[in-house]
Amino acid sequence: MSPLLRHTLLALRDFALAASPFVLIVAALLWAAYVLLDPAPPKRVVLATGPEQGAYAEFGRDYARALARHGIEVVLRPTEGSAENLRLLRDAREKVDLAFVQGGAGEALYAADEDRSGVPLVSIGSLFYEPVWIFYRSALRPGHAGPTPLAQVGELSGLRVNLGPAGAGGRNLMLKLLHANRIEPSSMQVAELGPTAAVVALLEGRLDAIVLVSAPESPLVQLLLITPGIRLFEFAQAEAYARRFGFVNSLHLPRGVVDLARDLPPRDVALVAATATMAARETTHPAIVQLFVQAAREIHGGPGWFARAGEFPRAESPELPLAGEAARFYRSGPPLLQRYLPFWLANLVDRMWVVLLSIIAVLIPASRVVPPLYEFRVRSRIFRWYGRLRGIEEQTGDPAADGARLLHELDALEGKVGRITVPLSHADELYALRTHIELVRSRLRAAGGDEAQ
Repeated sequence: MSPLLRHTLLALRDFALAASPFVLIVAALLWAAYVLLDPAPPKRVVLATGPEQGAYAEFGRDYARALARHGIEVVLRPTEGSAENLRLLRDAREKVDLAFVQGGAGEALYAADEDRSGVPLVSIGSLFYEPVWIFYRSALRPGHAGPTPLAQVGELSGLRVNLGPAGAGGRNLMLKLLHANRIEPSSMQVAELGPTAAVVALLEGRLDAIVLVSAPESPLVQLLLITPGIRLFEFAQAEAYARRFGFVNSLHLPRGVVDLARDLPPRDVALVAATATMAARETTHPAIVQLFVQAAREIHGGPGWFARAGEFPRAESPELPLAGEAARFYRSGPPLLQRYLPFWLANLVDRMWVVLLSIIAVLIPASRVVPPLYEFRVRSRIFRWYGRLRGIEEQTGDPAADGARLLHELDALEGKVGRITVPLSHADELYALRTHIELVRSRLRAAGGDEAQ
């Protein structure tokens, strides 16, 4: 190794050692900020969906594929529906992070009586409409000019009607609509079958009507809309329901939207619909919320039977507060860095940049202490020998001092100084020390010569 390279490496080592306390402080602050901010999202989240063959299950698979692109595993948990989803989210013992929730899915008949205890929840926004589909057999009310359609919800009294199982949000929503019409469930022969079993029972004639609250993407809904002998109930009072219930919208199923070739339905059909939201625990990692709301725009942003392109998702949730990270997305779109960097790196910078700037603002003035520490460390190797040299020098004028011993100590001191290594920038101070050693040696020799005379 050349002398120049050796001295350069020596200088770098000394500077690194001098700066080590400063570096340790910076590392400790960064680690503390990392622990407190928790910028790294979990690699696995649980999404409560709904019954198989339902729209929630279909959409759940879409979300799983969307987040898999960012290295996040979405575990889908089938449930009976929105009411069970809410219960799972609010129960701290359950390992559920997010869930589809339908408007009006709570068990109470009045909003003021809803149970909101347990884990606080937030929403990432409204995702899509979920119409109340009441399908019934056409042969229920035969007439001279053909079957007479049901005109009022009250006409379900006395019929065999499936409202859905306990835990299904659609059941709870339908109970609210029945209550508004002053209809007691006891006036009907109520069944509590799951969606698939209910459809089979309707087609086999064991049920007169079934209630499904689901997006039109549900395979069961699409099947019943084209099945001969099955009719769809029209909500002639749809606008009145929308005015009465804040979580209900008045919609029209457009003519021909089910099948243009067969002109199904043959005319616009008035319906009422709840709005589905994605609910999350308040403690759900912000990066996960950001990814889900981005996926929501991708999955639900296109045109559909009831919504125009870009109508969903939207920043509204009548029953839950909007998550802060979701509000940020609706306000300004995806974080800028995510458009150019991998998700994990963009998220890290996005979550840490304020802290990083704060730490830099504090530590830049503090970094001025590093050069003096470096100077002190290097010069201390040289100056600490001046104490020994000064002690020898003070004994030169003492008649009782042993000159030979002092010269021996001085030679030993010079030998130790000769092994000192310092950066080239401080070589002048090392040579100055050697010069001073030689000066003291000259004085010792001169004092010894005087004594000999």
